[in-house]
Amino acid sequence: MSIFADKTLLITGGTGSFGNAVLDRFLDSDIGEIRVFSRDEKKQDDMRHLYQSRMPEKSDKLRFYIGDVRDLASIRPAMRDVDYIFHAAALKQVPSCEFFPLEAVKTNVFGTENVLTAAIDAGVRKVICLSTDKAAYPVNAMGTSKAMMEKVIIAKSRTVAPEKTTICCTRYGNVMCSRGSVIPLFIDQIRAGKPITVTEPTMTRFIMSLEEAVDLVLYAFENAESGDIMVQKAPACTIETLARAVCELFHAADHEVRVIGIRHGEKMYETLLTNEECAHAIDMGNFYRVPCDKRGLNYDKYFKQGDVTRTKLSEFNSSNTELLDVNQVKGKLLELQYIRDELASFGF
Repeated sequence: MSIFADKTLLITGGTGSFGNAVLDRFLDSDIGEIRVFSRDEKKQDDMRHLYQSRMPEKSDKLRFYIGDVRDLASIRPAMRDVDYIFHAAALKQVPSCEFFPLEAVKTNVFGTENVLTAAIDAGVRKVICLSTDKAAYPVNAMGTSKAMMEKVIIAKSRTVAPEKTTICCTRYGNVMCSRGSVIPLFIDQIRAGKPITVTEPTMTRFIMSLEEAVDLVLYAFENAESGDIMVQKAPACTIETLARAVCELFHAADHEVRVIGIRHGEKMYETLLTNEECAHAIDMGNFYRVPCDKRGLNYDKYFKQGDVTRTKLSEFNSSNTELLDVNQVKGKLLELQYIRDELASFGF
């Protein structure tokens, strides 16, 4: 019997790619109930019908709640009798957050505050919040809002006893084939006979599957302490390598690739662990744990005490991690059901 046996799990933003991956992992387990909280009734209806047809004998464990994390009153009813929360609701697209930064703040910052407030008031036992590599050294509105989200999570963790509600955070990079990601765009461009568009070929990005993202959240669930940020040691590749891998998989090795230039708010590489976080990060094998500063609000000690030694780690980014070649990226892509389905649709 697992730690989720007969428990109730709430997923905010649960109709997205992460929510679907969690359902695929958990719905057939001994979990008691899974609640999906989101603001899009069409996506909820589509998800309901999908799992009724895919897992008819298990779909009665699924419950849907319409609401918006921006509205505290709409969250509270979904929290009743919930044991655990995976907080995935967010605005994630870099360009849209650049043009509408206050919308990113409303969802990513104030929305997270609302979720945590409601969770604490309802006595939820554990909340895992999902962040992004763009929150480390942020240069765009999405990353900045997620960095502030992390600060809200850490500050909130100090206000509640961990034996009542444990609050922690996971930070990870690009998830392959998630909604709005570049790989489905590449495939659509190949299907339409249009050039593949890349921003900058030498740009590097972490890559991981949705299953690995769920693994990170579950690892944090079992190992993180309140206020922690958990980071997975993910590999990366250049955008050129990724484009070439997709082209070769879809028998389009000579397909035109067009460089369109860096978009608003993009970086040449992403960071999962900053130099400053490295000072006290704990190496846990395949993961890093970044504990929060629990010295309290007595600022005087900040001028009298410091760290004499620091962990011998340096910034962990998508340029100094393991860089995958074309064949390695193809191997990771072929592990994805989405890619296998798309290849079948092409007749390969």
